[in-house]
Amino acid sequence: MPPAEFQRLGRETSDWIADYLASVRTFPVFPSLKPGSIRDALPAEAPDFGDSMDEILADFRSVVVPGLNHWNHPAFYGYFSVTASGPGILGEMLTAALNVNAMVWRSSPVATELEDVTTDWLRALLGLPQPFEGVINDTASSSTLYALAAARGVAYPEVQEDGLFGLPRGRVYASEQAHSSVEKAVMAMGFGRRGYRTVPTNSRFEMDVDALSETIRRDVDEGVRPVAVVATLGTTSTASIDPVGEVAAVAREHGAWLHVDAAYGGPAAMLPELRSRFAGWGEADSVVVNPHKWLFTPIDCSVLFCRRPDELVRAFSLVPEYLSSSEAASARSLMDYGVSLGRRFRSLKLWFVLRYFGRQGLVARIRHHIELARELASWIEAEPGWSVLAPVELAAVAFRYTSEAGGSHTDELNHAILERVNASGAAFITHTSLNGQTVLRVAVGNIKTTREDVEQLWTLLREVAESVEAEGAGAASTGS
Repeated sequence: MPPAEFQRLGRETSDWIADYLASVRTFPVFPSLKPGSIRDALPAEAPDFGDSMDEILADFRSVVVPGLNHWNHPAFYGYFSVTASGPGILGEMLTAALNVNAMVWRSSPVATELEDVTTDWLRALLGLPQPFEGVINDTASSSTLYALAAARGVAYPEVQEDGLFGLPRGRVYASEQAHSSVEKAVMAMGFGRRGYRTVPTNSRFEMDVDALSETIRRDVDEGVRPVAVVATLGTTSTASIDPVGEVAAVAREHGAWLHVDAAYGGPAAMLPELRSRFAGWGEADSVVVNPHKWLFTPIDCSVLFCRRPDELVRAFSLVPEYLSSSEAASARSLMDYGVSLGRRFRSLKLWFVLRYFGRQGLVARIRHHIELARELASWIEAEPGWSVLAPVELAAVAFRYTSEAGGSHTDELNHAILERVNASGAAFITHTSLNGQTVLRVAVGNIKTTREDVEQLWTLLREVAESVEAEGAGAASTGS
């Protein structure tokens, strides 16, 4: 592309991004589309001769944008709400332009060293102790897999040469509220589904430490080797915080690796009033925190902190001659910390975000999200026919419409409320299951979400619930 053309189109694209961020509220959060409609709107094959960028950008505006579920919308409350902030977007743009591969120091010195600096800044902000060393991956699924691979190497020193075949059974433990990526990692490492054991939770949906201790003790008596325990700080369904200090004591007792999944909740450790809830996570062997969840960094960006990085390197280091260099003894080779050889310059956008907002700016925004979530929970609790199902410690609310008229159809009513809210385009929420019941979820996390936005969501939820229940009662009265 000629520089002059790139300059014109770059300005046009940059202007579009700025306008989009300024006007994102005008879009329906969730598109009114059926599966396959976007595919049908596009050619079945790539062009023989290139299209102009003007044509491509026109299709972007007419086909791509209307098909978006706008994660950057202030009324997006699904999953764990995220924000691609201005500084993060600028960092991502420059990363694409530089297009470096940070596999070894020589392939991109600054990408290697800025990752060292940025992850150490984040470590200090979170209050994790000095021994932890950070490395940036794509998502927590990868970070957790890598951490558990290091744990496997510690539990089975011979595995690097001989593999798992013929060795005693091993097992990884996590609460029944842990993310599915933990079980996926266990399967990928060759332990099978039987190599993963879920531990019951208490009434607050936190890991039951006594049950963990008893489960491991029983397995040890049966010849099963405890490989790792995973504590979650901010579970997916309820954002519950496992008692990580007590979990750490059990893991140490049995020589198991302790991995902490703080992909969502980790940034809340920056708040002085919440720091005590993270007491003990500094004793872990590994911790994952996702800046793309609650630190306003464009996806993907997942930081794996490891207290014993040498074990991580031992699990993955393989240096072919064409990648060997004289700097290897004095600089990290980021390729040694996971499966990927090619590595994006992800630290640049995180560095931009941390510098732009600073500790105080990040703390203020996270604290505001938590306040909004707790206020929403208080409204729900005060409303007849609604109930909050879990304590609200972070910025996610798990709740349920419980009108007595629903009876045995209450789950169906909640599903109908979910679908109707999302179809409205005014907001987007998700659901989960707790104690066998369908539960609605609202996660506050967009940097632009205001109290007025949350009030509008609560009004919408009540209006939709009333409408859905009235329709159900009418259908029942007519015998349909």
